[in-house]
Amino acid sequence: MRKAGDEEITQAIMGGIAFRGAKLRAPAEKEGKVKTKAKKKKYITGAHGSGSAKMKAEIRRRRANRHKK
Repeated sequence: MRKAGDEEITQAIMGGIAFRGAKLRAPAEKEGKVKTKAKKKKYITGAHGSGSAKMKAEIRRRRANRHKK
């Protein structure tokens, strides 16, 4: 292990030390993370009881079945 010089020690004391790495990333950067209610399964299917969500789920279901034979 190398020894730090007096200048490096003084600079670290006066300026601080910045530790950078993967641990400091914001939690929102995780892949696959759901950020809005509209992307959640229960909201899409209308299962949580909201009238507008049920209506949207019905519209999505009709659109998905439109060209099926």
